[in-house]
Amino acid sequence: MVCIQAPLPAGRRADSGKLSPVQHINLSYSWTPHQEDAARRHQTSPLRNPLMDMLQAVREAGSIAAAAKSLQLSYRHVWGELKRWEQALGQPLILWEKGQAARLSEFADKLLWAERQAQARLAPQISALQAELEKTFAVAFDPASHLLTVYASHDDALVQLQQQAAQQALHLDIRFCGSVDAIRALNEGRCTLAGFHAPTQPAPDSLIARTYRPLLKTGQHKLIGFASRQQGLMVQAGNPLNIQRLCDLSRTEVRMVNRSLGTGTRLLLDQGLLEAGVSPDAIRGYQHEEPSHAAVASQIASGQAQVGLGIASAARAQGLDFIPLHSENYWLVCLKSTLQTPAMLALTHLLQSADWKKQLNQVTGYQALPECGQVQSLKKTLPWWP
Repeated sequence: MVCIQAPLPAGRRADSGKLSPVQHINLSYSWTPHQEDAARRHQTSPLRNPLMDMLQAVREAGSIAAAAKSLQLSYRHVWGELKRWEQALGQPLILWEKGQAARLSEFADKLLWAERQAQARLAPQISALQAELEKTFAVAFDPASHLLTVYASHDDALVQLQQQAAQQALHLDIRFCGSVDAIRALNEGRCTLAGFHAPTQPAPDSLIARTYRPLLKTGQHKLIGFASRQQGLMVQAGNPLNIQRLCDLSRTEVRMVNRSLGTGTRLLLDQGLLEAGVSPDAIRGYQHEEPSHAAVASQIASGQAQVGLGIASAARAQGLDFIPLHSENYWLVCLKSTLQTPAMLALTHLLQSADWKKQLNQVTGYQALPECGQVQSLKKTLPWWP
């Protein structure tokens, strides 16, 4: 049931005797048991306000006692609320005359009229919002549905996994960030699963290995196989500047667009530049950072840059050419203690399914790992770990 709360500032009269205008309306919602909700639906609008309900009840019943009874509230509560609102608004709401039924003041009549006008205009939208809220929150009350909070390096296949999982009542709450930040989020308890990527065989003393090694601990973390994907140079269609290697980024006519610090792609670029003997200071656009592969591809497609390191699927989506440089593995990592939870078991089952592997292999530049969905140890899976 959707409710509306409308706290108003204390009324004050100007010289003309008018009240100061309402400054804001706060919307909120509440839950009610199914049987109670069913009984109320035909009586009230989805847009409800306690003050308006009391005013309407007094108008219909002709007394506070009868109004309280119809609202299933105590007389004392209704009386107290009406008096509180009268004080806050600086205007009488209920008029009593000896020997006559209680009736609304002119101001209360206008308040009730205004609220009913708003309901007439907004009720369809509020009903749609109510239905959407009920549909969404049904997940929380469904014992067969599961939720995993995932912090992960930006990846197109993860988006497809999220959609596929939702069809099986497994909801992946994905927050895209850098690989380093994702693993830190896992270690700090902000997520259950993290996604990161690295070349298949980085040297043990490489920048990539030295960055990831302190974040992952044997016996505490477990890897889950996910995908192999291509990283390379995304360039404008036709590659007019004939960019082929990382050393070409230092040419004066070339402007690149970069990924943010802490991302696996930035680590891959910096490691490659180090091996090629190219200084970042010699590259135009090195300081221009974008948060995702898609954003980098968009910058190149719009002519803001000529090249950037990224994944093949992002290049294809923007009609760019792609020069593959590295094959890398994308892993999911979790704490060993969460492996047997229903949500994690549902995820590994999905990843091992033939349908998912077929779907993953159809994404440009991706290949399902043979160990997709299988739980692996750090020492056995990452030869650069020791």
